[in-house]
Amino acid sequence: MLQIPLRKLSELKPQSTLLDRFELASRDELADWQRERLAWSLRHAYENVPHYKAKFDAAGVHPDDFKNLSDLAKFPFTTKADLRDNYPFGMFAVPQDQVARVHGSSGTTGKPTVVGYTKRDIDTWADVVARSIRASGGRRGMKVHVAYGYGLFTGGLGAHYGAERLGCMVIPMSGGMTERQVQLIQDFQPDIIMVTPSYMLAILDEFRKQGLDPRQSSLKVGIFGAEPWTNAMRAEIEEAFDIHAVDIYGLSEVMGPGVACECVESKDGLHIWEDHFYPEVIDPLTGEVLPDGEEGELVFTSLTKEAMPVIRYRTRDLTRLLPGTARSMRRMEKITGRTDDMMIIRGVNVFPTQIEEKLLTIPALSGHYQIILTREGRMDQMEIKAEIRPDADYPETRKAAADRLSQAIKDTIGITAQVNVLDPEGIERSLGKARRVIDRRPKE
Repeated sequence: MLQIPLRKLSELKPQSTLLDRFELASRDELADWQRERLAWSLRHAYENVPHYKAKFDAAGVHPDDFKNLSDLAKFPFTTKADLRDNYPFGMFAVPQDQVARVHGSSGTTGKPTVVGYTKRDIDTWADVVARSIRASGGRRGMKVHVAYGYGLFTGGLGAHYGAERLGCMVIPMSGGMTERQVQLIQDFQPDIIMVTPSYMLAILDEFRKQGLDPRQSSLKVGIFGAEPWTNAMRAEIEEAFDIHAVDIYGLSEVMGPGVACECVESKDGLHIWEDHFYPEVIDPLTGEVLPDGEEGELVFTSLTKEAMPVIRYRTRDLTRLLPGTARSMRRMEKITGRTDDMMIIRGVNVFPTQIEEKLLTIPALSGHYQIILTREGRMDQMEIKAEIRPDADYPETRKAAADRLSQAIKDTIGITAQVNVLDPEGIERSLGKARRVIDRRPKE
């Protein structure tokens, strides 16, 4: 087992005394459990969800055709459109009186997607989030400041139940009221914060605005998710707060936060809790399953969900599968982007995380940014709005910082971008997922 770096975590007990049997299982043992649970999940979906029965029948496959893990590739994909077409409860596999809770997406790009949970599903969710917090360095008795939004969004309640399951004291702050976030961090002395990485930057700004040293806060671990973020942003947050910044992954259609999480010992990719979620990576164009190690679109099949099983759900997230390190379960690389947030600028594929990586190499600029896409005549134009840092006197002028970022993007990505450096807080702050891209190009 790898050693946890000492910094603010020197009091932690060795992880090996805390892991459950699934985290310590051999690959052969895990595969046996997965085959058994996949067979159940396929049959559960087919027999109880009319959509899956119709889709399996149309594809000429039946749950009885599943014998080995590789047979899963015979079954059709599930997409967000399928969930919207069956809005609100058409994908449920149990009667509504057995559904203990529903969550859903914001619905800002169409009908919201609705997901349901039995009491056992909620228990499973709490277990995997507790496992994720523990893998991140959390321990029984610690205080967890939850700044994910509560409500239909799965982040707040998912983090809350998982922290309680681990035996932590929960501070259910939710999002917003940034000044009060800082006050309660100072007053309540939490060990862990769970929040989107972009909002953690807003909390950092507020620390500095109040003249407080974030490195002197009680925080030891930040568990960040709900949006792609780079290792450059990890370094920025870790240095600013003297904490471990750990990546957690989830999506409401599959469960919520806690589908996968980094281990604080290694921070080398997110271990997928494969006893509950079976991962595949596919070619996003052909749908062909790719071997481990190749980048493509991440697909999940639930193994234990009762209320709403999902079969081969296309997440649109881009990553690759890697062998386990701190756990025997496979890792997924940090999400590099999504097939649906990829920008095509004058024939070049660009992801917001590529811009973020370049921006964070320039000391005068903060981590807040937005990308504005417009079209003049037949040519797409990209404008990047960045912010000057408020906390230091850099010799580099705004124009020099803008020119440097523009040149870095040109040299590495191959496109010309106009960069405008604004005052501190010149970019609107998000209380949840940051709105990185504003596409003002006319619709075709």
